[in-house]
Amino acid sequence: MGSEWQQVSIESIATRIAMGPFGSDIKTDNFVNTGVPVIRGGNLTSGRFNPNGFVFLTDAKADSLMNANAFPGDLIFTHRGTLGQVGIVPAWFSPRYVVSQSQMKMTCDITKADPNFVYYFFKSPLGQQALLANTSQTGVPAISRPVTSLKAIHLGLPRLDEQRAIAHILGTLDDKIELNRRMNATLEDMARALFKDWFVDFGPVRAKMDGRAPYLPEEIWQLFPDWLNEEGKPDGWDVTSLGALTETIKGRSYKSAELVESDTALVTLKSFARGGGYRPDGLKSFAGTYKPEQIVTPGELVIACTDVTQAAEIIGRPAIVRGTDGFRRLVASLDTLILRPRNSSVTRAFLYFLGGTEAFVAHTYAHTTGTTVLHLAKDAVPSFTFSRPSAPLVQQFDAVANPVLTLIQSFDEESRTLSQLRDTLLPKLISGEIRVSDARAMVEEALA
Repeated sequence: MGSEWQQVSIESIATRIAMGPFGSDIKTDNFVNTGVPVIRGGNLTSGRFNPNGFVFLTDAKADSLMNANAFPGDLIFTHRGTLGQVGIVPAWFSPRYVVSQSQMKMTCDITKADPNFVYYFFKSPLGQQALLANTSQTGVPAISRPVTSLKAIHLGLPRLDEQRAIAHILGTLDDKIELNRRMNATLEDMARALFKDWFVDFGPVRAKMDGRAPYLPEEIWQLFPDWLNEEGKPDGWDVTSLGALTETIKGRSYKSAELVESDTALVTLKSFARGGGYRPDGLKSFAGTYKPEQIVTPGELVIACTDVTQAAEIIGRPAIVRGTDGFRRLVASLDTLILRPRNSSVTRAFLYFLGGTEAFVAHTYAHTTGTTVLHLAKDAVPSFTFSRPSAPLVQQFDAVANPVLTLIQSFDEESRTLSQLRDTLLPKLISGEIRVSDARAMVEEALA
């Protein structure tokens, strides 16, 4: 067990630890469309590695920054900015990378230490505490003398085969969580593509006008008009405002003193994923008063009313709220707007995918004010107009979209359960508190 493990320093199990380049060594005019990816803090925010949002350098520029080159299996740490971020470079995206000026890299001596085991050590509470022991909060948060601090950290190291076994157990959970995430992205893309074809591009109507064969079941195909009118809209689909079909309810303003332990939680700005969608970890326990209409039931649609992201990736974006075991009641905060259909002519699923269209995003962005913090105008959502299809066609879309949304929710719930198991096992495995065989049995049962 853990008491028998050898205590070693990071310096003794690393072949190289190096900082990223000086800021002046990488400028925005060095970036190109394709080439060697630059690893920044955003690539260390989701799982073991997030391959989105890369900028690229030419091979020649990357060659000139060879000390800052990182390769598959290297560990990456943020030493300035969002501290505590750790990632491990994958082999499937690129054969090499360059770390940014806010990161540092570590190459493990694989004859002594498994890189994945070391990664999970630094993701554990024990590893995070060691990593953040020498931080300075003056100005931009930073690790003092980052390379020296990293080298001096000690950890317990079991035999290599046991290291690999521990990393495999934790990696199996992370792999399943990542697979669920990709499945959900694919499912939502499919539903979004269907919505776009039916209600934005009017694909079935155009096919009828071109004399093409039906590509939908007959009972659905007949619900589409036979032609577009002079304005390029399906014949008979009236241009309607959201305000005529929905009710919008502003959320509750709150004070920090009201954010205390309770069986009620606020749906907040942090409940929105970038680009839209729901984050269950954004809830805040709340003990204040509220109006009955501000209660959000699982399955209801909310829209973000404020935004602090530089790219405005949250404001005006929709999310479908899900139930949670931790709270009996959910209430919309001032940062959110509840959008409720007035009748069956539009549904929650229809409104959710309508809220993800380019037209809706552009419309709500045009109705925002502010610089550092964006605010959505009161009339932004009600004033949005669109071509309203018939209620039977909306119901047919619901028949397809609702099972997809239900499946997405089930994958999310499974991932949340697996994340909790991983977070429970992580400190126990890394410290040797639990046997590998016992942890493996728990994971196999969870994945069965």
